[in-house]
Amino acid sequence: MVFRAPIRSMATAARQSLKIGMLPADGIGREVLPGAKAAILALGSSIPKTEFIDLLAGFEYFTKTGTALPDETIEVLKSECDCALFGAVSSPSRKVAGYSSPIVALRKKMDLYANIRPVKSVSVNPEGAPGVDLVVIRENTECLYVKQEIQTVGEHGKEARATRLITERASRRIGELAFKMALERPRKHLTVIHKSNVLSITDGLFRETVRAVPTLPGVNGKYDDVTVAEQLVDSAVYRLFREPEIYDVMVAPNLYGDILSDAAAALVGSLGLVPSVNAGDSFVMGEPVHGSAPDIAGQNIANPLAAIRSAAMMLRHIGYGDGADRIERAVDSVLREGKVLTPDLGGKSKTSEVVDEVTKRI
Repeated sequence: MVFRAPIRSMATAARQSLKIGMLPADGIGREVLPGAKAAILALGSSIPKTEFIDLLAGFEYFTKTGTALPDETIEVLKSECDCALFGAVSSPSRKVAGYSSPIVALRKKMDLYANIRPVKSVSVNPEGAPGVDLVVIRENTECLYVKQEIQTVGEHGKEARATRLITERASRRIGELAFKMALERPRKHLTVIHKSNVLSITDGLFRETVRAVPTLPGVNGKYDDVTVAEQLVDSAVYRLFREPEIYDVMVAPNLYGDILSDAAAALVGSLGLVPSVNAGDSFVMGEPVHGSAPDIAGQNIANPLAAIRSAAMMLRHIGYGDGADRIERAVDSVLREGKVLTPDLGGKSKTSEVVDEVTKRI
């Protein structure tokens, strides 16, 4: 994959054990997360002895208990876990009294301010260049996802309003991360996504703050080699499908980043292939980009590869790059061969069969 270097450096040599919080949550999350676990275990002694801690969250848990994200889950993540993996969440499209998405809450409570979503195709030739190779870096804590909505009744009926929050602090730190990742990639190209021709104040602040990163105190020309472009979000979607090769690193506010990265998944065949990590300065949580897919849940046909790749990204982030490489090479070889694939990729294999094939190659 394309996420090559840890965002933060961590001392890994002295770690005697690795504790990973496991939050399968809803739907196919419970089917794909075991595949990620199996891939990590297949690394054997090349990483510290690993302990998996099962934790609760999700809409289904909410329907039973009245809470989607229990305080105990947050406490265990903060006090006991080195990192975490999240499966998928079933957030209803209608308003449900008392319910709020647990993944949105997790990102805020753990200060996982960056959602990093690499989208990369697998070339037929192992030595060949991929046709698509880009990273969407999505600000993870604000925008419309602050979930401040009201509904009133006006002269012409119901009126709904939502607060959109963009802050200089959040825009600066996601911008700093975007420049850092662009600098580490061969092309060193960064595209700032916005709609400031219409949203001149909110998107204007995001655009200006990100573009100002190279002028921050202490930068001292570090990003001189990074080429910076910008694109309106609507034309960015159009160009993403017409000429995806023009993009390298894309940085966007929360909502645009969510939409762009899901759209980009179509370029590589399936949402079931696209991984991500939610990253902060002191914690990281892997999360496949796909949703809970209730229509196929329980059938053992969900694609586990995004979850397995997310595990690799998580391991790389905390300093186990060799293990991440082994997992990624195994996944790529399965895709390249094309014999053991789930139905979303045109195959007939079961989730468990794909997991077995990947772990065998690790």
